[in-house]
Amino acid sequence: MSADSRVRAENGETRQPPALKLVALSTTVQILLAIGILVGTVWALHRVASVLLLLALSVLFAYMVGPLVDFYRRPIPGMRGRALPLSAAIWAAYLSLSAVAALALWLVWPVLQTQLAELRAALPEYVTRIQNGWKTWKAGQTRMMPRGARAMVEGLVDQASAGAADWVTKDLLPRIGGWLLDVPWLILVPIFAFFFLKDAELFRQRALKLFLDRRLRWRGDLFFEEVNRSLAAYIRALVAGSIVVATICSAGFLAIGVPYPLLFGVAAGLLEFLPMIGPFVIAVIVAGVAGMQAPSQAFLVLGFLLLVRIAEDYVIYPRLVGRELPLHPMAVILAILCGAEIGGVAGVFLAVPALAILTVAFRHWRAHQNAAPPPRPSAA
Repeated sequence: MSADSRVRAENGETRQPPALKLVALSTTVQILLAIGILVGTVWALHRVASVLLLLALSVLFAYMVGPLVDFYRRPIPGMRGRALPLSAAIWAAYLSLSAVAALALWLVWPVLQTQLAELRAALPEYVTRIQNGWKTWKAGQTRMMPRGARAMVEGLVDQASAGAADWVTKDLLPRIGGWLLDVPWLILVPIFAFFFLKDAELFRQRALKLFLDRRLRWRGDLFFEEVNRSLAAYIRALVAGSIVVATICSAGFLAIGVPYPLLFGVAAGLLEFLPMIGPFVIAVIVAGVAGMQAPSQAFLVLGFLLLVRIAEDYVIYPRLVGRELPLHPMAVILAILCGAEIGGVAGVFLAVPALAILTVAFRHWRAHQNAAPPPRPSAA
């Protein structure tokens, strides 16, 4: 060993071979490249989030129209087993939905318009009563406190109420206005859904061709089929549950004596499309309006909505979904919270379908990992 080597060894210094330096440099470059690709992908997805939402809504609308398309695709009696072409069946399904929607609007819209005008006229009185009740409650709660503590508590309460009002005026209302500005874009949903329905098989075949391995292609085919069944079951349950809830709530609010029963019933049905958040919002609003008429009426409303929720979650929804969507309630709650944090109302709406797809994907990935490799051909 030379003197220089002996000195470096004594000082703990070792010279790395050039190959190790190249490997370390290559690994560092790969990590930085992966981080850059991930950041760029997240940025691109954020920039096109509205387009992705539009495509997701189009896919869900296609699943909603799918049963009608299958109905019109059945063989026509007396036509030797012939059926409508796929494009004609889709147009027939669209016309049927348009006719049903027009009939429902013709029957319900005059009453809805009248009740909405009455609610708009009574809204200032409701706001005044809420403010007076808030002041009375605050004075009663702090009456027995010392003067200093009472001033501090009233200041905190006023600050909290002012913050809530500021959030409503500066955050919630502008956000709702932004959603209303996006409403005209929803006209593209049935257009994109038409192409999804018409070329669904073509999309599936093209996606399967991406899997070069035969076993992966077979697993992908099973995955697409299970995702199709899960999303179809979810949309079927969502639409049917919304109609059932709207009908039951309208009749129940009318029997209880809640003001504007049809308006609140239709709102309850529409808010079914927002899991957890929608039913909670309609319960707070209807119970608050009913409580201004009589406190006992508010308790009746809450009890009635609790029964509706139990029937919807434990009787109606499981029968409609069956075993196609076995999701744990805790997972659904976490998915909804994450969806609300990521995408707001749109995230809440898409949280359960996304969770269903991820669950199916994870199950198939596990099955593929645990599957035995195909047998090798025997030697000649």
